[in-house]
Amino acid sequence: MFKTISENTVAEIVEKKSKFIANIFYIESIEEAEKIIKENKKKYFDARHNCYAFRVFTKEGIVDRFSDDGEPSGTAGSPMLNVLVSQNLNNILVIVTRYFGGILLGTGGLVRAYTGATIKALESVSEINKDLGLEVRLDISYSDFEKVKYYFNQNDIKIVDLNYSENVSIIVEITDEKLGELVENKENINFNIIKQEIIREKYIQI
Repeated sequence: MFKTISENTVAEIVEKKSKFIANIFYIESIEEAEKIIKENKKKYFDARHNCYAFRVFTKEGIVDRFSDDGEPSGTAGSPMLNVLVSQNLNNILVIVTRYFGGILLGTGGLVRAYTGATIKALESVSEINKDLGLEVRLDISYSDFEKVKYYFNQNDIKIVDLNYSENVSIIVEITDEKLGELVENKENINFNIIKQEIIREKYIQI
């Protein structure tokens, strides 16, 4: 399980006539982060710097990246990443765009500015908990439907779609752990799963 943000946001600060615009994005992969970074550079094509930092939660561990984008080494991307680490946030990308105001800030001033812009943007977002999970299709009989709904409700398993045909086809978001419990405890559950199919891996809200 990890902590992340529920919505994207933007904030702006000004330091000695330099404008720092912090854009915060929820992301689910390195590829998604890289795509947004490219789009952001096009949007702010006339800016002096577009520095970034991001973290992605994976099965292999947390992956992080950052860039100073021409600012002195260690004055932008790394301090921004430190904010994400200190707040224990994952699946998040922050890009701080700087429009130079003509006055040099020095290394200390740059660190404070990029850190401050990141913190200000994060102040306006809501935090949620997510985990790596699965989207799974389960086929059950009509006679078992109410029992299944009760079990899912008691175990915080979210139903995202239903299809009524010969049987009831239910698509759920479920963690690996809860799916394992469901499969391993078939004999102790008062309903029968006719068919089970894993559709895809996905991040699910806990």
